[in-house]
Amino acid sequence: MATSRVLGYLESRKNLTGAGCGLAGLVLTFTGVAGPYWPVVVAGLYGAGALLAPPERPAPPDFPGPSAQLEEIRADFEKLAGYLADIDLPPAAASALTGLTELLDALLAPGWVAEALARDPEGVHAVSRTVRRDVPEAVDAFVRTRWWTRLTPGAEPPERHLERQLGLLTEEAEQLASALRDAEARRQESHTRYLEDRRQ
Repeated sequence: MATSRVLGYLESRKNLTGAGCGLAGLVLTFTGVAGPYWPVVVAGLYGAGALLAPPERPAPPDFPGPSAQLEEIRADFEKLAGYLADIDLPPAAASALTGLTELLDALLAPGWVAEALARDPEGVHAVSRTVRRDVPEAVDAFVRTRWWTRLTPGAEPPERHLERQLGLLTEEAEQLASALRDAEARRQESHTRYLEDRRQ
């Protein structure tokens, strides 16, 4: 522990700056400027350099970038698909869920679409939230509520809520896809303007 602290100080900005100033003090000594008080001059310059050196700046944490986050979301999406495969849903809800998962799969598939998504942190967050929280919660709530509905016939069918929830999530995913498409269209238009301006 003590050895690592010593090595850390030897490599620190304070020591390096102080050593540079101390070296300047030795140069002054050899040129005869420091005189008989050269040890005080060298030590004083080293101390001044160490005090004036900028403080050490710890490295910022290395958080995963959007592309790495998408890889994690893809893995979670595969887990979600395995979970959904074991759930028995009514036809309308199953159809809505299939439409949603196909759209999410298209957004997460490796390629230029995923690259466009990676450039949109809010979009990455929205997809992550849908995959990791919204869809599992909606389906799980349906399964639990359906069991209670069997004990209390005449209640509102839980699949209506599930269908509505899946419809809202699909609308949200479609809006994200539309926003990504619009961003690519603006990028294309910008490149066209750039090429046109270059000819002028």
